[in-house]
Amino acid sequence: MAVEDFQASIETNKDLESVKSVESQQNKDNIGGVLSTPAVRVLAKQYGIDINGVLGTGKDGRVVKDDILKYAAEKGIIEDTSSASSSSDSEHALGGQESYAHAAAGVGQNYEDKTVTLRGFQRKMVQSMSIAARVPHFHYVEDINCDALVELKESFKCNNSDPNVKYTFLPVLIKSLSVALGKFPWVNSCFNEGSLEVVLKGSHNIGVAMATTYGLVVPNIKNVQSLSIMEITKELSRLQQLASENKLTPGDISGGTITLSNIGAIGGKYGSPLLNLPEVSIIVIGRIQKVPQFSDDGNIYPASIMTVNIGADHRVLDGATVARFCSEWKKLIENPELLMLQLR
Repeated sequence: MAVEDFQASIETNKDLESVKSVESQQNKDNIGGVLSTPAVRVLAKQYGIDINGVLGTGKDGRVVKDDILKYAAEKGIIEDTSSASSSSDSEHALGGQESYAHAAAGVGQNYEDKTVTLRGFQRKMVQSMSIAARVPHFHYVEDINCDALVELKESFKCNNSDPNVKYTFLPVLIKSLSVALGKFPWVNSCFNEGSLEVVLKGSHNIGVAMATTYGLVVPNIKNVQSLSIMEITKELSRLQQLASENKLTPGDISGGTITLSNIGAIGGKYGSPLLNLPEVSIIVIGRIQKVPQFSDDGNIYPASIMTVNIGADHRVLDGATVARFCSEWKKLIENPELLMLQLR
């Protein structure tokens, strides 16, 4: 053998011994001489287990996942390891990697169920919505341009001399709704299922759904057809204050003829409401959004668009009636100056 070959052989043997030494050191991983993978050590840590006290059943005494789970079960840390073992077997069969994120989620934490008895408005809602859900509904959706309404609101705010009055879109929507109801009295009616009679209500008692800490409540503004927008604004403020304090009277809640649900004040484009029986119609108002629109000459411009969804009792109202009613209401909202012709 040549001298050069002999020296190369010596160097190769030294390299192999060095590699074996490094591998041996990595296997022991400086944890009391216990052989385990990083994932198994993480699992032991998550369960609060000292891995040095776990008997390893793997090759060369290596501590494996099942050893940790068995130890945890023996110590009462966990109740059952069968599902975990099954999951582990599936992972190995699929060639996947071990993951312990789910096992760690509940460690050291105690989540308990809480039973709440519904009372007050919430209990009433269970009863009323269960009955309403059995009524055949249909829904009519329409987009309404509120550019003029936005300008009108800003004008009210700029000329407001009463600091106690806060102007919103809702009073104008309520007043315009009342004017439209005057032309479509069947939308402002109540249905008696027992006698199969429809009562066309003379007063426009428009309910406004209000979400409170005490539950959902629907007080109504009485005789809207006889009120000004300012009077509607003040009455709405009064009802909102009483609702927030849980001080609404039975008179504030009873006698409604149609309901408005202003989900747009919270968020959302539109909803699919259930009727507030015995009323035959309910309207959900979505938030006003800036969206691109096309003008007659084809140009694009930003418009303030509000989506409304009218839910109706199909036993009393048909689609054509609701569509015509909505078109009338839409015309008044998009052209609020037309309300001037209806005021007394």
